[in-house]
Amino acid sequence: MKYFLIIILILAGDQISKWAITSNLSLSESIPLIENVLHITYIRNTGAAFSMFEGQATVLGIFTAVLVTAGLVFIYVKRKSEDRLIMVAVSMIIGGGIGNLIDRAAYGYVVDFIDFRVFPVFNVADICVTLGCALLIVYVLTSGGKKDAG
Repeated sequence: MKYFLIIILILAGDQISKWAITSNLSLSESIPLIENVLHITYIRNTGAAFSMFEGQATVLGIFTAVLVTAGLVFIYVKRKSEDRLIMVAVSMIIGGGIGNLIDRAAYGYVVDFIDFRVFPVFNVADICVTLGCALLIVYVLTSGGKKDAG
């Protein structure tokens, strides 16, 4: 249950932040928080991370839906037996994936707004997916991905 709670909290944070941006900024409007370093900039991303596969919302939506479904099944099946780090990582990836999937399904694009000026604009869901992947890498590197042969 705790892993589903992580997913729900990530999803809520992502969707609330996107709602706040779309409700208060015009498309392409930018508000500097730290001049020339960190801005809040409302853009619409029709691609994946860093605008790769731009204009392929349907393909990206199907791909994301399949991965999210597989992740949810994994969490349900392995929730009591798998390492907590893996479960948290997968939960973060799923939460972020669902957040961006909702945007793609509803609008045909993803709302992005965190703008460091030297990096593509991104959102809360992207942060969660990236951190989830980083946690999986840490797990593989620190444990070797090995289970006790028992």
